[in-house]
Parts: sequence; C-alpha cells; structure tokens
Amino acid sequence: MGNSAKDIVVQPITSTAARQIVARFHYSGKSTQNSQLHFGVFLNGKCLGAMQFGPPMDRRKLLPLVTGTGWNGMIELNRMAFSDALPRNSESRALGVAFRMMRKAYPHIEWVVSFADGTQCGDGTIYRAAGFVLTSIKPNAQMLQMPDGSIVARKTLDNPNHTGLNGRFGSAIAKENGAVPLPGFQLRYIYFLNPAARARLACPILPFSAIEHAGARMYRGQRARSTDSGTSGDQPEGGGAIPTRALNTATSPEA
Repeated sequence: MGNSAKDIVVQPITSTAARQIVARFHYSGKSTQNSQLHFGVFLNGKCLGAMQFGPPMDRRKLLPLVTGTGWNGMIELNRMAFSDALPRNSESRALGVAFRMMRKAYPHIEWVVSFADGTQCGDGTIYRAAGFVLTSIKPNAQMLQMPDGSIVARKTLDNPNHTGLNGRFGSAIAKENGAVPLPGFQLRYIYFLNPAARARLACPILPFSAIEHAGARMYRGQRARSTDSGTSGDQPEGGGAIPTRALNTATSPEA
C-alpha cells in the first residue's frame, strides 16, 4: 500500500536547505533571497518539498488589498517546490499544516498572498485546493526569452547590478538584441490566516471560472484546455528540522 498525503511531515528547515530543494525541484531553479520562513516537507524521513515565505517585493502596493492591515500583517508565499515523488494532494496538506504553525507562532500575520505564474508554470490549482481566493488575473509581459533561449524577468534586466548583453543592462536593450516577451498571465491568490480579515478585503473575489474565460488556464507549463487542471508553482530535497529565524514583529516599515 502506497503513501498518502497524511504521511507527510511538515517542519521548519534552514534557508540553505530550502534553497537546495528549490534549486532541485522548482521550475525556475531560483529561490527568493529575502524569504524569512522555510518549511520542509518530509516523507519517510526524506525532505522532498519546501515552502518559503517572506515579504513581497512591494508591500505598499499589497497592503491596501485588505484594509487595516498592519505593516507586518501579511506575508507572501515566495516559493513552493515539491518532488513528484510526494503523494497526491501533498501540496494542499502541507500548506494547511504550515498555516496552522504560522497562526500559532505569528498571530500578527493575518493573510498570505501568492502569485501563480500562468506564463511558465500553472494557473494555481494548488492554491484553490488549499482554500485561497482568487483576486486578480492579468496579462504578464514581465518575462523575456533571450536570444540564447534563457528566460529572464524584466526586473532582473532593469536592475543596475545585472550585467546584460555586452556588459549593458535593461529590458529595452535586450529586446533590441532579439529578446521577446513570453505570453501569459499572472494570477493573484489570497489566504486568510485570520478569517475575520476576509471581511476587510477591498478587492473583488473572482470566480475560478474567470480563469478559463480569460484564457489563462495552464498546467505544468502547458496551456490547458477545457477541464484540465493548472498548478500554482510546482515545487522540492535538503532538510533538517532547524527552526527558521523569527519574523520581525515591529509595525514600522523595514529599512
């Protein structure tokens, strides 16, 4: 008899272990450097998945989504990476366990935001199964395919610290040299750790049928048709039950 999602164990791991898992199993191979919470997903003593949570890129733009949210009252699911060796439904179960741990350890965090990459990965089936609500579907032209076939985000190219083509940087320069935008969508999902915060949501909750109506369905990097499912961010191995560093409970903006 095979394993089921009930057999997985979720516990904190180090940032180093989480990065190793993301590098092995996430479609991008890249972790988020400012993640603060790292959870490993273990099966039979082996770490085969990871979830990384941390501050969003632009907190000021997201805070108004739920009125009255304190500066430290929300967090982003930055990365989620699971091996295909994990049992079916492991993702939603792992998220549920992680959320229970977060409610207990960090009661000031009221909600979690995450973005499904409907350009390279999927439309967010995992999030929907875990109880997230859909709040935005928008075209995503932020990923560029470079002349060598690699895929780079515009924000990376436009970072002055990034060395681009011939030592120059900038998405405009990349496009001049043959880079082309990848067509697709970005979908925004929110999960309420504090159910009472849902009443303060300042944007509409979209029906999941809106994904198909927008032509945004995707599953494992492929455009989905009719009743096919989509994934949110497939995700991975490294391990060790070493507690992740504590979150800052201050209410003032970060430096």
